[in-house]
Amino acid sequence: MEVRSQGAKPMKIARRGSHPVELAAAALVVIVLGVGSVAIWRSYTGNSPEQERIAAARQLQAKATQTSEQLVEKTTGLEVTQQESIDQLQVVQDQLQAVRRMLAGQQADTKRLSDQVSTLTESIDSLRQSFASVQTNEASVRPVSRNKSIRTRPHATTGAQTKPARAPGVTLRTHG
Repeated sequence: MEVRSQGAKPMKIARRGSHPVELAAAALVVIVLGVGSVAIWRSYTGNSPEQERIAAARQLQAKATQTSEQLVEKTTGLEVTQQESIDQLQVVQDQLQAVRRMLAGQQADTKRLSDQVSTLTESIDSLRQSFASVQTNEASVRPVSRNKSIRTRPHATTGAQTKPARAPGVTLRTHG
């Protein structure tokens, strides 16, 4: 490329990149200076990212281990609590079964006693009815003179005492 100015003399402009070796050398110098400055900065501060990463990884590992141990402890505690709850539930179920059996036995006893009371009530009612019918039969058979006391009746002089006449099938009761 030539550039002509008003003068007749041509000027040459140097092209960049015309010397690739020089360009590569300059880039290499810039890179080496950058790496060197980073290395000097790290050694001066004493912190390197690798050491920080290793320390962070160890902390994470320690936290994970601790969390895992806590999880195992809590799981074991839950298992123990669950087993205790199951045992308590079994005891309550056994007690409930025992109460049901006792209740069934008491209901059977109550029914048996109720049946006995009913039978006794029927027996008492039939005895009352038979007693009432016997009393009405005795009242209809007794003569009016029978109400006199024995002391006011005349006694036989022969010494033999006579028994009062009774109606057939009627028994006399004595209260005493």
